[in-house]
Amino acid sequence: DAILNIIDGTNIERNLYLTTQLIELGLPVVVAVNMMDLVRRNGDQIDARKLSDALGCQVVEISALKGEGGVEAAELAAKMAQQKRAAELPHVFTGSVEHAIAHIEESIQGKVDNRFLRWYAVKLFERDDKVMDELKLSSDLIAHIDQHIKDCEAEMDDDAESIITNQRYAYINGVVDKAVKKKARVEH
Repeated sequence: DAILNIIDGTNIERNLYLTTQLIELGLPVVVAVNMMDLVRRNGDQIDARKLSDALGCQVVEISALKGEGGVEAAELAAKMAQQKRAAELPHVFTGSVEHAIAHIEESIQGKVDNRFLRWYAVKLFERDDKVMDELKLSSDLIAHIDQHIKDCEAEMDDDAESIITNQRYAYINGVVDKAVKKKARVEH
């Protein structure tokens, strides 16, 4: 009913990739940034409020090592589950990619639970075989969806899966720029 996504604050960029995918599921998400004691010891800062605003979900700080914040994070996820609605989805994709995904969403509306519409549309854009098999779409609809994907691939000069990956990382870099301050490291 809700997702408690625990991420490593010392390696936030890599950990946010899964977070962007989980948010697309359309369920309430609570992101618990773990290892905050280490983040602070390294002289880095993560602004949970800015991270929350950028991701469109609740963000809390925890330290599993010191036993801080874990219970509160779980309680918040349980509370969010009772509300049964996810926040507004962040705008991870841009331009022709977002345009193609919006068309795919339109094409499969009514065939999947509305909460999961974005997740299914992205998976179809990536040409995920399991999702294709699960949805049992007509060959006409598959051809229609594939044309949107091909148009986007031609415009971006890349394959669909790489396009999604690259746009996710571009989005994550923007989120990190807003919410994370890393102390300058001196090379020895």
